[in-house]
Amino acid sequence: MSVIDAAMEYAEKLFRDNAGGHDAAHTLRVYRNAMRIEESEAACDRELVALGALLHDADDHKLFHTEQNENARSFLRAQGVKEERIERICQVINAVSFSQNRGKRPDTLEGKIVQDADRLDAVGAVGIARAFAYGGEHGRPPEATIRHFYEKLLLLKDEMNTEAAKKTAERRHRFMEEFLREYFAETEEPPREDA
Repeated sequence: MSVIDAAMEYAEKLFRDNAGGHDAAHTLRVYRNAMRIEESEAACDRELVALGALLHDADDHKLFHTEQNENARSFLRAQGVKEERIERICQVINAVSFSQNRGKRPDTLEGKIVQDADRLDAVGAVGIARAFAYGGEHGRPPEATIRHFYEKLLLLKDEMNTEAAKKTAERRHRFMEEFLREYFAETEEPPREDA
């Protein structure tokens, strides 16, 4: 079994019980997004992108109480991945988080691709579904999740790194704007000024 196949299995086990938007299906969508973006980028380390995408949430601070990519490192060592390679994979992983990397661009092309791939899964129809799943899991009313659109989701389109991600994000962003117009119409709430 390849290390990529093993990482898919590991993600499936790690996120099996998550119903708040960071489940195994999210990880696999990020992986597929990353592989699509990677195809349009020259001189990219495909395996680095794949493993960064598959392990990007393995130590997410919202989900685990680990330090220094403990889960990802343990998995990669068990697969016989060399330490220098593990460091590069962790560098990609650490560039992904929105809250921890606000306004920063990753230093590597691989980091840019995986960051874009994760952020694409936070916009559009899937992004809307994930936002409400996460909000529900944490006891937030719909209005709080709507605020999250303005604090994060609607900002992502302008923070994409790659041309492929920018095109996809543009389309998904428009869908979110349409959703918000419909939401405010149905709730008879005035739309936000920054909508």
